[in-house]
Amino acid sequence: MSIQRRIVGPFNRVEGDLEVQLDIHDSRVQAARVSASLYRGFEEMLPGRPAEDALVVVPRVCGICSVAQSIAAATALRWLAGMEPARNGQLAECLTAACENLADHLTHFYLFFMPDFARPAYAGRPWYPAVAARFRALHGEAANDCLPARAAFMHMMGILAGKWPHTLSLRPGGSSRPLAPADLLQTLALLRDFRRFLESRLFGDRLETVAQLASVADLERWRGQGGGDLRGFLAVAEDLGLDRIGRATDTFLSYGAYAGPDGRLWPAGFWQDGRVRPLEVEAISEDVSHAWLDGGPLPPSLGQTHPNADKAAAYTWCKAPRYGDAVVETGALARQMVAGHPLVRAWVAERGASVTARVLARMLELAIVVPVMETWLRAVEPGAPWCVEAGLPADGEAVGLTEAARGSLGHWLTVRQGRIARYQIVAPTTWNFSPRDSAGTPGALEQALAGMAVPDGDLTVVQHVVRSFDPCMACTVH
Repeated sequence: MSIQRRIVGPFNRVEGDLEVQLDIHDSRVQAARVSASLYRGFEEMLPGRPAEDALVVVPRVCGICSVAQSIAAATALRWLAGMEPARNGQLAECLTAACENLADHLTHFYLFFMPDFARPAYAGRPWYPAVAARFRALHGEAANDCLPARAAFMHMMGILAGKWPHTLSLRPGGSSRPLAPADLLQTLALLRDFRRFLESRLFGDRLETVAQLASVADLERWRGQGGGDLRGFLAVAEDLGLDRIGRATDTFLSYGAYAGPDGRLWPAGFWQDGRVRPLEVEAISEDVSHAWLDGGPLPPSLGQTHPNADKAAAYTWCKAPRYGDAVVETGALARQMVAGHPLVRAWVAERGASVTARVLARMLELAIVVPVMETWLRAVEPGAPWCVEAGLPADGEAVGLTEAARGSLGHWLTVRQGRIARYQIVAPTTWNFSPRDSAGTPGALEQALAGMAVPDGDLTVVQHVVRSFDPCMACTVH
């Protein structure tokens, strides 16, 4: 039987343009090529501008993770200036980042991921009636629960940062929006309302109980003890075998998340072969051999963005980031593997980095971070400085690393005579949706799709794998 070529896409409920080309033989995916088909070119908009213009331009890379882009830019300028931000400003940065990231996790689960299981193709499954009633697009009751809770939670962003997206309050020295005691009380009240939604609807349990699940056996026991939408997903995942599909390299990267005044909530690191190694920024490079871009493999500090839409053998505008020679996965699952969450590590050790594992890691982050946000709010010192100012040098190089909801985000900045000479961005979906490199090695999603069974040519399961990475193609083609 000859190889059949199928194209999945363009995907709905995805930020930006995404297509996946599959080579299928004998009802199994032989190879996958992931294409980001829209070029945007932010890296070419920045050179020649004053260095601080990055704080205005780069949030426009994305309407979903604009805070993360702001933090990466502010961190790079902070590095360039050799400064320490104000303590209150660091807390505000953590709170603002957490608000964006957790809202993204919630939106992905309720509005992007779960509606796929309410399709008529699953009508014969025992769980289908309940899932369709709750998650069917436009008509399911979950959206009526989720959207008001999300809107109220995101009201925090207006208090913390003035607006969202494209927030402009985050600075190298902290935050330009100081909070009065009344603002802090209002923010805490909104956070407690969000906690109530999570505990009553998503988990059916206290956040602390979910966060402390330490093994696959713990999770199975917990699953049988109540209701909530996460338990509903786990039942679906077990029936469809989502814990056995979507495995890429089981190699993970995290830049470390939520850099507060007392250190990072989760550390930076590189997970491979059963252990964490310290992060080595100099090990990062980008290959453009299969991208519509000219050039060779380069570290981002020397990176180039030279479009060539007619390039032979290219199939995407996405570069191919590599950590040394490794193809890595980044995101909530990677953060928790590097940080050492016992349930996540146990799951990956037993079953690998699957569709279920990625969703579970996001839900755990919701359970972990909301209580920490309450602690950050209580740590704010009314009357203390929120931002300090420091001059930038005329020349220098800097790196700004942070974690967006989807994973590791890095900005590499070179300044000459006070103006940007080079600006390179490596976004989370650039890592996860990378094309092949010069050695022909596929990226993480391409590897996760290869070998999958697609009985009778049904590609529904392919979409579950793609969505499990929570793609943002606007960031990918920055």
